[in-house]
Amino acid sequence: MDREQEEMQFLGVFGIFKESYKLIFSWRKIFTNIMLTLILPLSFIYVAHVQVSSLFSKKSNTAIYEKPSDLISHNWFYFWLFNAAYFTLSLVFSLLSTAAVVYTIACIYTARELSFKKIMSVVPKVWKRLMVTFLSIFVAMFFYLVVGGVLFLVWAVSVGGIQVVGVAVLIILVILFITGLLYLTTVWHLASTISVLEDTYGFAAMVKSQKLIKGKLGLAISIFVITSLASGVNQIAFKSLVVEGTNIGIVSRFVYAIICLLLLSTTILYGLVVQTVIYFVCKSYHHENIDKSALSDHLEVYLLGEYTLLKTKDVQLFHV
Repeated sequence: MDREQEEMQFLGVFGIFKESYKLIFSWRKIFTNIMLTLILPLSFIYVAHVQVSSLFSKKSNTAIYEKPSDLISHNWFYFWLFNAAYFTLSLVFSLLSTAAVVYTIACIYTARELSFKKIMSVVPKVWKRLMVTFLSIFVAMFFYLVVGGVLFLVWAVSVGGIQVVGVAVLIILVILFITGLLYLTTVWHLASTISVLEDTYGFAAMVKSQKLIKGKLGLAISIFVITSLASGVNQIAFKSLVVEGTNIGIVSRFVYAIICLLLLSTTILYGLVVQTVIYFVCKSYHHENIDKSALSDHLEVYLLGEYTLLKTKDVQLFHV
């Protein structure tokens, strides 16, 4: 990174986007290899899910079955089987992509020798830590959705029938629910970065993320919303132009599919780099100076495959 760590805390939304772009452009060969190997398949899985889900929906609407049980035993079985495969593959490639990008930026930051072969040898080891963190946030998200569902149920039973008061309470509940969801998702992204760069993962990484994000929560959520909207617009364009664009011709649909796939891959890569830059911004904001030699040793441990050799105090960033 070109900036000194003390200066990172002053970066805003535009500054973080600019710093991320400079990182990708300066190391475009490495990041291009990561995108083609890990992120492009992830993007293909996403767009394939949109395409296949649309086909399932059309088939369910047009098919005629003698009994309702036929519909359940055929379409629903294959639909849930397909979604299970989609969830598994997207999770694997998502965690692998996160591990590769965060590890790469850490190596750049510490001026370590970097090669695509080395990155790919480290990724499977980092992936295990990210999986534990993902399962932890999954549990937290599950309980959050359960509590949210209970609150909406209480609303429906108690004040749902009262027109003015009921609508007002519902709007407040929806705003609070969405805000909490954005907060949890932002904590998850930062916890994923922590799981790679520090000797902390799982629920401990989530707690660390909550503390670290204080003071920069609005910035982090704003950036997450912007990158999510960019991915969402891309997927909407794919569905509109490719899945439902039956009037524009096969060749045009194919060209649009390639463009959407590449744009989605670029957006995902950029989002992962931004996610890592936010980590350094939060560290700088809390005046926690990163010991580059300790971080470099931490990265070397991944190559050795010996996590137990490194203690938290050796990697943990000290306060200035």
